[in-house]
Amino acid sequence: MATPIHGIHHVTAIAGNARRNLDFYTRTLGLRLVKKTVNFDDPGAYHFYYGDAAGSPGTILTFFPWEHAAPGRAGAGELSETAFRIPQGAVGYWTGRLMDHGLQRTERFGETVLRFQDPDGLPLSLVAIPGIENEPAWDSTTHGGASSSDAVPAEHALRGFHGVTLTLGATAATGAILTDVFGFREAAKDGDTLRFQVPDQPGVPGGIVDLRAVAGLAPGRLGRGSVHHLAFRAADDAAEMEMVRKLAANHGLRTTEQKDRDYFRSVYFREPGHVLFEIATDIPGFAVDEPADSLGQALKLPRFLEAHRREIEQALPALA
Repeated sequence: MATPIHGIHHVTAIAGNARRNLDFYTRTLGLRLVKKTVNFDDPGAYHFYYGDAAGSPGTILTFFPWEHAAPGRAGAGELSETAFRIPQGAVGYWTGRLMDHGLQRTERFGETVLRFQDPDGLPLSLVAIPGIENEPAWDSTTHGGASSSDAVPAEHALRGFHGVTLTLGATAATGAILTDVFGFREAAKDGDTLRFQVPDQPGVPGGIVDLRAVAGLAPGRLGRGSVHHLAFRAADDAAEMEMVRKLAANHGLRTTEQKDRDYFRSVYFREPGHVLFEIATDIPGFAVDEPADSLGQALKLPRFLEAHRREIEQALPALA
């Protein structure tokens, strides 16, 4: 089995209009479209993956754009905010850039946080992190998709996930899974929020999960502008199966059978607070079916749908 690795692999959310979603994440936020494929269970809808230059685990936000999806409703039992890392010096740049998206500046766990929403109402935030200015970043000013005046230069670019916030009725059982199965440790508390962090790797992309306890809050409703599921990293199949074993033996939770998603292999389960969790392997990665320098340019289909490519392409919404 490979050396244990921990943290968030990806977050998957629900959007409305596909073109609007693509424009916001590649142009406004300056992320790379890492993969353009379809929902394997609903091939009439796209599945977009956005992330860093290589599509690294810990940087990937994915979307199912369903044009006619009803709006979601915030509540308990959901991933309520997805946070990205930005350099400390980029706060002013992003404050100006996101003023039209409901930007609010606040502080959490001693960090400067810029909170806003995407065009479908998905709650997002940017967290200013000192010392990450020299980390690799996708420079959208030199990689098409937006005019140089609208694109995000590398010095201000997002550096993967900071973490996520889960809003739950109670946090103890979920926290036990984070520590026992996914390798996190309880690190701090701020008001009603407990922070769990990957130990010995400070600042690793996707290394934080915040659990916010709100007793008596009505359950959230899945829909446009809400998160569908949260995926955690496993190095390989053996590491994933060890997590599956721990879930059953120590927490009485069963997962689905393993599903091949082409770019990773996954199992799913509903954690005690009712958020849908996935465990996804780091392998084989997003360059398995197209060169790394052209990720996201062509529509990629799983083998079992390739014979239906023509019908699928005709049914998908136009992106131009």
